[in-house]
Amino acid sequence: MGASAHTGHGTHSLMEGLAHPFGPDHLLAMLAVGVWSVSALPANKAWQGPATFLLALVLSAIVGASGLTVPFLEHAIALSVSLFGLMLMVAAKPLALPMPTAFGLGLVAVAASLHGLAHGAETPASGFAGYAAGFVLTTALLHAGGVLAGLGLRRWLAERSTPVLAALGGGLGLAGMYLFSQL
Repeated sequence: MGASAHTGHGTHSLMEGLAHPFGPDHLLAMLAVGVWSVSALPANKAWQGPATFLLALVLSAIVGASGLTVPFLEHAIALSVSLFGLMLMVAAKPLALPMPTAFGLGLVAVAASLHGLAHGAETPASGFAGYAAGFVLTTALLHAGGVLAGLGLRRWLAERSTPVLAALGGGLGLAGMYLFSQL
C-alpha cells in the first residue's frame, strides 16, 4: 500500500471523511504530531501542534478544493512522515540549541498544508462540508491519541523516554521512506 491515502476511495459523505485519515501516511503523521507536541513544546503549549496542523489542514483543503495543487504531492506527503520522524528524533535529544517552537510549528503547518491540498483536491461533487467535517474530526482524534501516547511515554518510561522517542522517530523516518518508495 502506497502513501496515497488520498485517492482510490469515495469522498461523498461524513462517514468517508471519518474513515479517510486512517491511510498510513495520515495516520502516522497525526499520531506523530501529538507525540512531538508533548515532547518538544512546553507543557502548557502542547495543544499548539495539533491546533496548527488542523488550521493549516482546513485552510489548505479549501485551497485544494479550488483546484490548486503542487507537483509530486503524494511524494511530499510520504516524506512528511519522515519529517515528523526527524522532528521526534530532535525532540528526543535536543541539539545545543533546541528547535525553536515557531520553526517546529512552521514545519507542522507545511506538512498539514500538503495533506490539506490532497484532501481538498478530492472534494466530492456532493459538497465539501460533510467530508471535511469527517476528516477534521478524525484528524483531531488521532492527534489526541498522539498526545496521550506522548504523555504515556513521558510518564511510564521517564528515564527511558529519550531512546524510545528517538527509536520512534527513526521508525517513522523509515516508514515515510517506505511509503515514498511505493509511489
